[in-house]
Amino acid sequence: MKKPGVDQQLIRDLASILDETRLTEIEVEEGDLRIRVSRQSPAAQATVALPPSPAAQAPAAKEEAPSQAPDISKNAVPSPMVGTAYRSSAPGANPFVEVGQQVEKGQTLLIIEAMKTMNQIPSPRAGTVTAILFEDAQPVEYGEPLVVVE
Repeated sequence: MKKPGVDQQLIRDLASILDETRLTEIEVEEGDLRIRVSRQSPAAQATVALPPSPAAQAPAAKEEAPSQAPDISKNAVPSPMVGTAYRSSAPGANPFVEVGQQVEKGQTLLIIEAMKTMNQIPSPRAGTVTAILFEDAQPVEYGEPLVVVE
């Protein structure tokens, strides 16, 4: 009788945040209460894979150059974590990279903020940035393609 009931509105709010941000999991902890809302269905994972702009342009790209779509998936740099992706080190600063720019292996491509920590994401290889698949300050999922380096 000492336990209060679970706040169903809080759970609904967390589920709404999942939908708005396209995250697959969110957890809130306050005192002894911990609530985790998770969406692990294959349909949710397919939804996460669709939002980047090249996926939206894939049908047109296939008509013009069928080899372009496989190159994007093969050369994409995926997000190593869930967080918020930033193109520059500070608001108003120049972006780390632009489309068409040559990059070296290990060069910072972007920053992902996770749990109030800024994590620099390095290029896994030298090459040319051919696409940037996220908007500045956009929430990103683990494994979501962020930048294409060919």
